[in-house]
Amino acid sequence: MPLINSVISWLMKKRIHQIELFMKYPLEVQQELLKKLLNSARNTEWGKCYDFRSIQTYEDFRNRVTLNDYESLKPFIDRLRQGEQNVLWPSEIKCFAKSSGTTNDKSKFIPVSQEALEECHFKGGKDLLSIYCNNHPETNLFSGKAIAMGGTHQIVEANNDSYYLGDLSAILIQHLPVWVEYLRTPDLSIALMEEWESKIEKMAAATVPHDVTNISGVPSWTLLMLKKVLEITGKKHLLEVWPNFELYIHGGVNFVPYREQFKQLLPGDTVNYLETYNASEGFFGIQDRSSANDMLLMLDYGIFYEFIPFEENSLDTSDIVSLSDVKTGINYAVIITTNGGLWRYNLGDTVTFTSLRPYRIRITGRTKNFINAFGEELIVDNAEKALSIACRKCNALLCEFTAAPVYYGEQRGAHEWLIEFEKPPDDLGFFTETLDNALKSLNSDYEAKRYHDLLLGEPLIRVMPKGTFYRWLKEKGKLGGQNKVPRLANERKYVEALLSLVPGVK
Repeated sequence: MPLINSVISWLMKKRIHQIELFMKYPLEVQQELLKKLLNSARNTEWGKCYDFRSIQTYEDFRNRVTLNDYESLKPFIDRLRQGEQNVLWPSEIKCFAKSSGTTNDKSKFIPVSQEALEECHFKGGKDLLSIYCNNHPETNLFSGKAIAMGGTHQIVEANNDSYYLGDLSAILIQHLPVWVEYLRTPDLSIALMEEWESKIEKMAAATVPHDVTNISGVPSWTLLMLKKVLEITGKKHLLEVWPNFELYIHGGVNFVPYREQFKQLLPGDTVNYLETYNASEGFFGIQDRSSANDMLLMLDYGIFYEFIPFEENSLDTSDIVSLSDVKTGINYAVIITTNGGLWRYNLGDTVTFTSLRPYRIRITGRTKNFINAFGEELIVDNAEKALSIACRKCNALLCEFTAAPVYYGEQRGAHEWLIEFEKPPDDLGFFTETLDNALKSLNSDYEAKRYHDLLLGEPLIRVMPKGTFYRWLKEKGKLGGQNKVPRLANERKYVEALLSLVPGVK
């Protein structure tokens, strides 16, 4: 195993030169990529419709090809699912990543081409390990096993043909190269189980005997499995179970509210954390510096980027810019064109650039995941930072939360927060006051609306019993994968659904 570790580590580090290349020539790499995407798809139905052959510049592309969201592409994706090909992308589409999104109950079915699998998602996985190995040359990561907290998938029959449908994580695990299978645990029969509760139990039992060195997955579901491992083994913390554990790779939600719980489960200074920005639509960013919480925007994954300033929770599509014209400190909605056939697709995420040389980003929220009931324009980034401050000052640990407006009259109301704590604050009143003050310090519009309680009252905190969010997801059939309750919503359907599970909560 030490020899294998040395060989794989050396191979991973070789990719660093290519990463440095797009860091040095980002605009040239993106320009060439756009030409390649247009040329590849010129004979598709979409390419013929927009005459990709005659598009010579980015300005041509911007002026001719319409902006899209999932609803506008859905008729074409539905045809792909029925077995038609060469509609959005030339290669055969045999995989669809199912995503529930974060603002509605409808599933999205994102086409995943072979190019997207190999040149984007798998490349992203290899690159995050390359970056980690480069930053930690003494690593023994490949001397042990890896755990990936994947979802589930199914094979769907359609018009005498079939395709994979399910969580992107499950599709990736199903199609991993053979050499990767040698380095991961548990086996596929457990990793791809559909029933989530049994899956957690079996994953924990199957992984305990192995020398696990790294885990990747959404924090909330990973915590469930890790706590089950401790329950099975009777150990105080996970380094007693896996003494060589050194890396947790996370993404999907902000890690800040979960950090303290992971530190308690994995104490000491030997464990590293690495954030990624990936979704069903593509792999976008990797934390390339352990000392900073931003991520390097990965520019050679078959994804062409555009950005729209996201101001006052609205998009002015006339202001759309390519990478060459972005600025630091501005909140942007992300528009992507991909090697999976998503053309000028509004991803629904918002980011801000922390650096332009190289291009680094930080996720700030969702274009449709915010509260703006009273002009307060509260985004997820504000909420998560404020909760982190309140938990730290009140010695509390947070598991899950969601918030929505509550109305006291036509012009006045408050934000109702449903919070599930791992460790509740000793003084809920002080916690509420601290959260309120933190939100004021982070958001001037919120602070203005809170002036003398004229428009917006003090936050209303509801402490939810442990397991409430899990129970809600279970009843909705959304356990595992990337499923989660929206952090913020401008309407109350999620809050009301959760409150209905525990009618006595105050």
